[in-house]
Amino acid sequence: MNVPSLPASLSEPVSAEGVVAAGAYVDGRRVANIAISEASSWRAKPGHVVWIGLHEPDMALLSAVQKQFDLHDLAIEDANHAHQRPKIEQYGEALFIVARTAQLVEGRIAFGETHIFVGEGYLVSVRHGASTSYTPVRERCESCPRALARGEDYILYAILDFIVDNYSPVLESIHEEVESIEDDVLSKPISKAQIERLYMLRRDLLRLRTAIGPLVEVCRRLEHDELAMVRATMQPLFRDVTDHVRNIQERIDSMREVLAFAFEASLLVGQAQETAVSKKLASWLAIIAIPTALAGIYGMNFKHMPELEWEYGYYMLLGVMLMACGALYWRFRHVGWL
Repeated sequence: MNVPSLPASLSEPVSAEGVVAAGAYVDGRRVANIAISEASSWRAKPGHVVWIGLHEPDMALLSAVQKQFDLHDLAIEDANHAHQRPKIEQYGEALFIVARTAQLVEGRIAFGETHIFVGEGYLVSVRHGASTSYTPVRERCESCPRALARGEDYILYAILDFIVDNYSPVLESIHEEVESIEDDVLSKPISKAQIERLYMLRRDLLRLRTAIGPLVEVCRRLEHDELAMVRATMQPLFRDVTDHVRNIQERIDSMREVLAFAFEASLLVGQAQETAVSKKLASWLAIIAIPTALAGIYGMNFKHMPELEWEYGYYMLLGVMLMACGALYWRFRHVGWL
């Protein structure tokens, strides 16, 4: 079915609060911007796919969407509470998918969630928390109608792939900071603030790995399970998303090892410098101990000391002090203590 795209002036604008976009598509081309109340009627038309994007909707809006697509109560309840782990659940002929998103906010990794309802002729995405807008996904899909014409499972793939790709900028920013700290470690002991930063980065990376880990199982089910809404021709695309997730996991593990090495190297550098200082102090104390000992002996208040009557005793004692101190100084310099 080939239906030309309607001009923007003929399309009904999306005005409901929390609705980012809502459109009806035929053969990969948007034919109308629709209202939520019209979604079921557009979906019922042969060859039409309804794609709705929501951002932090209230329960009233979710209930309206539920009514249009007959969504399960438990899925709506989960979508209303943005504290879910990545998962995939099947309710009849529909799928409910949860994926975690991540962004770098003021040097810390902030997490969000995307809940996706997908069924025959429709896909609804619900964003919560830190998350990049999916407008680029929609624009990219609309720029290639042939790909978008594959249907709602292709839209699902495009969103999941976009979510996973957005982990990379977060990791790249952290990697640059880790390299900077690692360079400082090799030149000087890192400060307390840098040690705290290392700890926070390691903790954030662990949280990120924990957040995206279950996404592997989600993609595996989309790739291998006989799900009604995923055609066999789409399974290789979900396999590609799985590979991307595993690559992200490997990068996280690698950076956590680098952070651990940086922390251990800083401790070793600090200990080495403390040892060097201790050696210098010990060397000077040993040198100073000789004149101190000799002066202490001959400074005792005794009348009968044989050396006190020597005419050149004073000069001889100074000479012994200088020779002994010089010998010790040369020795400590030779072994690298001074």
